[in-house]
Order: sequence, then C-alpha cells, then structure tokens
Amino acid sequence: MALLLSVFSASAQAQTAPSGAEIASYRGLHRAAHTGDLVEIARLIAAGADLNAQDRRGRTPAHVAAYASHDDALRALAEAGGDMNALEGQAYDVVTIAAVNDDPELMSLAIELGNDPGLTTSPYDGTALIAAAHLGHVEVVRRLIDAGAPLDHVNNLDWTALIEAVVLGDGGSDHQEVVQLLVQAGADQSIGDRDGVTPIQHAKARGFEQIVSILLPRN
Repeated sequence: MALLLSVFSASAQAQTAPSGAEIASYRGLHRAAHTGDLVEIARLIAAGADLNAQDRRGRTPAHVAAYASHDDALRALAEAGGDMNALEGQAYDVVTIAAVNDDPELMSLAIELGNDPGLTTSPYDGTALIAAAHLGHVEVVRRLIDAGAPLDHVNNLDWTALIEAVVLGDGGSDHQEVVQLLVQAGADQSIGDRDGVTPIQHAKARGFEQIVSILLPRN
C-alpha cells in the first residue's frame, strides 16, 4: 500500500504541460492555441491547417489550448472540427487536463463541445472524476457528476474516485465535500481496493472522523 500511495501521490503531476522550449518551437495552430490568438486560428483553419496535428508529446492544438486555459480558442478549434476526445501522449483528454488544473469553466466547455466526461484517461486507466476526487477539486467533481461521469470506475490500481478521495486526500474540508458529493450521487461504498479494503475502512485507518461519519450507513 505504501508503494501505491507513493505512485499515486505523484499522479497529479503526471500530466506534462508544454515546456518553455516546446512553446518556443510551436508554429501554426499549436502556437495560436497557446497564445489564444483567435484571428490566427481562424486564418489557419481557413487555410486548411490540420486541427488534430500532434506535437512530439501527442498534444493537439485543443490540448494546448486547455493547458493554457484559453476557452475561446478551444471553442474555435472544436467548432471547426477538432477532435474533442483525442488523447495526448500520456492518455489525457481536455476534460482531464482541466480537471487536474482545477479549471471547471474550461472543463464544462469541453463537455459542451463534445468531450466525453467518462473517457478512460491517464497511464492509470482512470477518469477525470478520479483525478479530481484525488485532488479535492470540489467544483470540478460537482460538475463531472452532473455531467454523468461514471461514479464507480476502477482504475488499474483498483481504486475508485471514492477510494482516492480518502486514500490520497488530506481529510480536510475539500475532500470531505468531495466524499459527500460522491456519496449523495450514489457512489458504491462497498467497492474495496485490491485488498478488499473499503473507503470507510481506509478513513478509519487514517483517523478521518468527519469522512467516516459521511460514509456511515444511514437508517
């Protein structure tokens, strides 16, 4: 378990935003997406630029716009036919990039533009909801639930969003609210990790009394 915690404590940093050197090398739609230059995006689209071209890490212009938090650029790319469900080289989509970056407005826009909130993403075969629950991003979790994201997806280390909110959370108010949202939405509390340990058992082991009280069965 200690090894799993170490691996997952770094998972929020598994996404790799474009580096300074990569940004300096960008041309065409990748550069326009990074800067949010709508005039240049329109010009390049009219000239037939490839909306789904990838940089060396598999990022499309839509991914670059998401990392830069340019909502209008993302809309322009999507409305011109950019693939909103494309995965970059580390298997992240726009929704998960926004979820990890705690950018609920761009995330909701991506969903509106056709990005499936339930895609399996990341090297851990997770979801945006699992990532947001892990990080305690309350508004992101709320919006993903409202958008129909799968509550009980199990990633390749056998953790659900509810388990991650407990195991990788700090037990504080944000993670308490995330747990509350998941429970209210109907997340299955009986799903344990690969050792069969359930969310409430993890919460008790960590001394997270407030989370335990949320997870206790109600009569």
